[in-house]
Amino acid sequence: MINTIIFDLGGVLIDWNPRYLFRKIFTSSDEMEHFVTHICTPDWNEEQDAGRLLQEATDELVEKHPEYTDQIRAFYGRWEEMLGGTFNETVQTLKKLKESGQYKLYALTNWSAETFPIALSRYEFLSWFDGIVMSGEEKSRKPFPEFYNILLTRYHINPDNSLFIDDNLRNVKAARALGIATIHLESPKQIETALQEYSVQI
Repeated sequence: MINTIIFDLGGVLIDWNPRYLFRKIFTSSDEMEHFVTHICTPDWNEEQDAGRLLQEATDELVEKHPEYTDQIRAFYGRWEEMLGGTFNETVQTLKKLKESGQYKLYALTNWSAETFPIALSRYEFLSWFDGIVMSGEEKSRKPFPEFYNILLTRYHINPDNSLFIDDNLRNVKAARALGIATIHLESPKQIETALQEYSVQI
């Protein structure tokens, strides 16, 4: 029986996308796509999620791609403009789960320690969790098993009674390998139906 539900944040509860910013900066959509997939790549951003300093990462990338100096510096200089709001379906579901009092609720997130305070100040629902394990503080991240185990050990969570929700299939597979039940959330609208399949009362 599920008594613990673990949420990813970006892509599940929070709508974060670099394109929200770079559509304002680039006049060509092709050039914007090239930039977010080949210059300021998801892999590069995940290094900061795992604890690398934003300034260090920015300076190194500027040195490699000086022709994109302004755009690279905008990535973290205007980071808040990448926040597009929240996914209301999942936030409302989180609220119902919290109000039910039947489940322990945790967040396991890949997020830079330097930008996470912005999210904490902006999104009240982050205070609803019984605990948050954030990659930038732990210097590890999904999908590495040790990152999941930090959460399990710190909060005495039994994987057999836990359910993990993430929009990234790579991260879902890693949780599954540790014996945690999972939901690969491809659309926020699927959240309540997916939870009901695990007999989670909403």
